[in-house]
Amino acid sequence: MEESFKNFERTIKKKHSINFTPKYKEEFKTSVNKTLFIGIAEKTFEKLDWDLIYKDDHHIEAKRKEAGWISPRWTEIITATYKNGTVLVKSESLGNETWDAGKNSKRVKLFIYAYQEVLKTFDKQSLQELENEIERRNNWDYYIIPETLPKPTPTKVPDITLPIIGGLCLSLILGFILAFLSLKGIYIIMLFEFLVATAITFVMKYLIKFSNYTDVNKLQYLLGAMIILIYVLNQYFQYELILNTNNLERIGFLNFLQIRFSHGFIVNKINLGWIGWIISWLLQLGLTGFFVYLRIIAVLTKYIIERVPIEVVDFAYYHVVKEKSEQEVRSELSKKGWSDKQNQDEVLEAIGGLHAAKELNRIK
Repeated sequence: MEESFKNFERTIKKKHSINFTPKYKEEFKTSVNKTLFIGIAEKTFEKLDWDLIYKDDHHIEAKRKEAGWISPRWTEIITATYKNGTVLVKSESLGNETWDAGKNSKRVKLFIYAYQEVLKTFDKQSLQELENEIERRNNWDYYIIPETLPKPTPTKVPDITLPIIGGLCLSLILGFILAFLSLKGIYIIMLFEFLVATAITFVMKYLIKFSNYTDVNKLQYLLGAMIILIYVLNQYFQYELILNTNNLERIGFLNFLQIRFSHGFIVNKINLGWIGWIISWLLQLGLTGFFVYLRIIAVLTKYIIERVPIEVVDFAYYHVVKEKSEQEVRSELSKKGWSDKQNQDEVLEAIGGLHAAKELNRIK
């Protein structure tokens, strides 16, 4: 950050915010249009050393980073929205804090000051030049159509069989491990759900790669079934381990569950009754599902983008920007050697993956 901005930041009178997610917002007027606003706001973020994560025709976002114990971490997300000459600037905390110590107000006021200082460096002519530059960049006018593209590599026909088989095997393994640890009394809520989600994501990453299967909707159903199966097997394996360890007669799995319900779920010597078991199982399913969803979307998006050469993605996206239809984009790809429908589908998926990656960056 430039020294002048650091000096101004020290003079800002902070306004504290206390909330589940502390935030602060403030409006100001600007004389430029929305195109110029986005361009100048982007330059402002650069001067403040904030990481740009998203922008569109009237909205721009950045995250502020500071040094952490192990690695840098994002502390606030700053958004600026333009509407008819009025700009709404908002800063929101990204940590677990409920009191921001006035940091969000500092970010907002610093952005407004820095934006106005950057705007002062432009005269009428340079503003027009900047607007023309932004429009050319947005329209990909600088893109040079290559004479050739990298040749498509042979790809497998997408097949969900491998993810299903692998998911079933993993569910059996994780179900047994959870049962064993639960009976040892070392089950830790949230930690184990996170570890289960990590294991699922790690294995599914390779199953997706080897099967080339990327249908996100069907994969979500598969993952949901896996999570349910893992925790059902957890209970079943506990039943089997208890019988084998204590040399007891079989009473049936359903009877085992009924006995558990009748004894209730005990936490810190407090018996929560049968409802305690229901709540604990719902928490397990919900937490694991949440962790898996966040991680698997990132894994899937990364794979979808990386399996297609970036030169090909840029070529196809250029034609999308030029408002060509899907059929026209496929035709242009065919002219460059990408005539196979599956290869073309993967290119179009990669374009969607780039948009998904931008949305992932916006997650608070």
